[in-house]
Amino acid sequence: MTGEHRIDQGAERGIEHGDEHGAGVVARWVDDRLRVSKFADSVLNHVFPDNWSFLLGEIAMYCFVILVLTGVFLTFFFHAGSRDVVYSGSYGPLRGVHMSEAYDSTISLSFDVRAGLVVRQIHHWTALVFAAAVVAHLCRIFFTGAFRRPREINWIIGVTMLILVIFNGFAGYSLPDDLLSATGLRIGYSILLSIPFVGTWIASLFFGGPYPGTAVIGRLFIIHVLILPALIAVLLSIHLAIVWRQKHTQFPGAGRTEHNVTGLRLWPTYAAKSAGLFAGVVAVVSALGGLAQINPLWLYGPYRTGAVTTAAQPDWYMGWLEGSLRLFPAWRVHLFGHTISELFWPGVVVPGLTFALLYAWPFIEARVTHDRTDHELLDRPRTRPGRTAIGAGVLTFYLVLMGAGSQDIFAQHLDAPITTVNRTFQVLLFVAPIVVALLTWKLCHDLTARPPDDSEEPEPELEPGTPPELELEPARGAPPRG
Repeated sequence: MTGEHRIDQGAERGIEHGDEHGAGVVARWVDDRLRVSKFADSVLNHVFPDNWSFLLGEIAMYCFVILVLTGVFLTFFFHAGSRDVVYSGSYGPLRGVHMSEAYDSTISLSFDVRAGLVVRQIHHWTALVFAAAVVAHLCRIFFTGAFRRPREINWIIGVTMLILVIFNGFAGYSLPDDLLSATGLRIGYSILLSIPFVGTWIASLFFGGPYPGTAVIGRLFIIHVLILPALIAVLLSIHLAIVWRQKHTQFPGAGRTEHNVTGLRLWPTYAAKSAGLFAGVVAVVSALGGLAQINPLWLYGPYRTGAVTTAAQPDWYMGWLEGSLRLFPAWRVHLFGHTISELFWPGVVVPGLTFALLYAWPFIEARVTHDRTDHELLDRPRTRPGRTAIGAGVLTFYLVLMGAGSQDIFAQHLDAPITTVNRTFQVLLFVAPIVVALLTWKLCHDLTARPPDDSEEPEPELEPGTPPELELEPARGAPPRG
């Protein structure tokens, strides 16, 4: 402390005698007026727990950054129009074919714009990884109990972001107006129509008239590049601010309590690791975009109202909804002079219940367990067999739905009647989650009964010469150290 004090005094005397020049003088002048050095010091010394599972959220954040950057490039060349044009670009098989401006500009972007195809594929692959990272991050929060008090608000924000990511992904791959994407758009139109009382009005408003409408591409474009990204950015900022304010949760371990956070300082160690992770994410999605073909829409051709492609599959995050539509019985209900379409149950009720239960889960668990206390330490999934079994069973339910979204492909490759495949998935939808939940519950109990292994999670290595107090940061609501 004495040495540091002498350094500060020496710096002040240096300013008085003109020994400090340029940026140092400006920085000192700004700090004298805004008093930001103390804030910057606290920011740079912010402590982050060192566990791989916490990186899932960062992967999602970095994917969002890449999506924004590649999306800006794509908007320079994409024309969100429905006007009929004749293709005259360099891709021979489509030359002279009538198509929409949207499809024409997407084909031109893929074949006539330098790096257009690779950027478009990086954008698409990143969208898939983004959705996967958000789902994995939410699963980590669920299975470790990070949604409990006082973090219910951040759980609600995370679920809302998942909904926005799904809708934005659907809007994005519907923009090119090719035969595959427009088939999905037609399913979306039918789901909107199935909503009782207001469905017809909503569908007409969104599509600009009866299907296929004339305004839907332009409206999807604004939703995809402006409205939903802005909402995601706002929610992401709020999410990060709350995490910063409440401090990070951490797994139990030696020296870790409900009143501290043990880990690595933001600067320089964690910042270097985070920068490396960002570079890794960029490298992976760039390799996928350059080496793995995705959505070769020039093979599908432009959308025609009377045509449907065989073996049509949506992106993975919409697969569970597709499977729900294919498996659910055709229940058409007539109530009080109104007809409720058979699409309403799998297309509106199932997603509605899904996200309603996700929103409500922190409060349901708190009510069932009578747990109203603040939690700064995470649960290990095996120590909460009930929650872990429920989560594993629910995930199995949606994985079966996702597989059912490809029932026609299964039938084709297995050379089996599609009705047989459909019945098999319907049985699995109810049997598989129960079996997986019971097995998970048994496994958790067996692991809990095993003697604890102190070496299971070693303490994170500290930077040489770092004072101990910089690796221990008080958690929210903790008593001051002294």
